[in-house]
Amino acid sequence: MLFLLSPAKKLDYDSPLAADYPFEQPLFVEQAVELIEVLKTKSEQDVADLMKLSESLAALNVERYQQWEPTFDQTNSRQAILAFNGDVYEGLEAATLSKSQLEWTNEHVLILSGLYGVLRPMDLMRPYRLEMGTRLENAKGKNLYEFWDTQLAEFINQSLA
Repeated sequence: MLFLLSPAKKLDYDSPLAADYPFEQPLFVEQAVELIEVLKTKSEQDVADLMKLSESLAALNVERYQQWEPTFDQTNSRQAILAFNGDVYEGLEAATLSKSQLEWTNEHVLILSGLYGVLRPMDLMRPYRLEMGTRLENAKGKNLYEFWDTQLAEFINQSLA
């Protein structure tokens, strides 16, 4: 059994976490780097128009893209299941799960992501905003669906096998 979740727009990088909370590295870092390189070329106005964001949210995300690097540790990143802060994630109460429950979750839940492709719950991620439906032109096409092509479906199918 595999549960696919959408990412939440709201992020929580402020709540305190236990130092021994398990984590993993994201799977599709090379692809995320490609997308970040495209996003780093965008102005605040470009990001506001592309993602239909307010000026302040566009400025925040341009700053995030400029600071983003492909290194992930507990000082600059947070586990995906703890970083996303929407109704589904609040309902999971991940910070209260036991180690065995976290391991089960990590084997049975995937989070679809415009930037990271697919995140497992324990994958570290830096703060970002990039919805899968964004029409971000890139080297592989005119949107993120063309960028990710069949790669995500193949990974999900392998996870089910």
